[in-house]
Amino acid sequence: MRVLVTGAAGLVGTRLQPRLREAGHESVGCDLDVDVSDPEAMGEKLAEVSPDAVVHLAAISSTRNPDDDPNEVFRINFGGAAALFDAVARHRPEARVLFVSTGLVYGSLPADRDGFDESAPLRPRGAYAWTKAAGDRLATARVAQGMDIVTVRPFNHTGPGRRADFAESRLAREIAAVELGLQEPVVKAYNLAARRDFLDVDDVIEAYLQLLDPRVAPGVYNLASGRGRSIQEIWDTLMAHSSATVQLISDPADQDASDRSIGDARRLRAATGWEPTRDLDETLGRLLAWWRESLAASQ
Repeated sequence: MRVLVTGAAGLVGTRLQPRLREAGHESVGCDLDVDVSDPEAMGEKLAEVSPDAVVHLAAISSTRNPDDDPNEVFRINFGGAAALFDAVARHRPEARVLFVSTGLVYGSLPADRDGFDESAPLRPRGAYAWTKAAGDRLATARVAQGMDIVTVRPFNHTGPGRRADFAESRLAREIAAVELGLQEPVVKAYNLAARRDFLDVDDVIEAYLQLLDPRVAPGVYNLASGRGRSIQEIWDTLMAHSSATVQLISDPADQDASDRSIGDARRLRAATGWEPTRDLDETLGRLLAWWRESLAASQ
């Protein structure tokens, strides 16, 4: 199978491409060299590659960066999905598209539920989640028109290489900076009571490979561990991998235990047999070690 991967330079894309090749597929990546929101540019890329499948990772994925322009987030996240679907319909209508949405489309989990399944209403918050939800809905409409699109809604995933504008990676970076004497031993956090469903990025990649199998029906699949961890737990786990003494500061007014995002991936398991196999505590230890190495190398 020849697979085109958009957003190939990101955390997932840089791991997915070699994993595809290891599994016997041919992988071709594109990133900033192709404007994913331009249907003509995407059409030219599809005509050049003639893929059997497309994994659409390209997105502006920060959820907290105040410098992100909402118009640009919309252009890339929703416009990119729309342009890709149009280009595939014109140039490679038989190709499977794996559209990567996000578990954030659901918003916060109600107190009376253990996890979101795919039937839960979409209640996104913020430009990233809103634009992904719009692309998600468009994918559903295109499936109804006969396109072979699998929409996957991954919840939080992490590992070495994760950017510092995501909570667990920023905390790891600051711990490493303290260890190396690059900052004072004080770290500020926001809502330590928030609970998120974390996976190792390589478990996410294994699910993506399985969802490319044409025997898996088009539609929507959650990708989640089913377990929520508070940001406080993430911090405690990171600190268990460090010998540093670090003071964690968080404003009590920021604490909101109702801020929960946890997924139910039973539909994915039934369709593919996928199960997460990586231990998150070890993943967080590797993330911290990666930051140590990266910061030390930059000095």
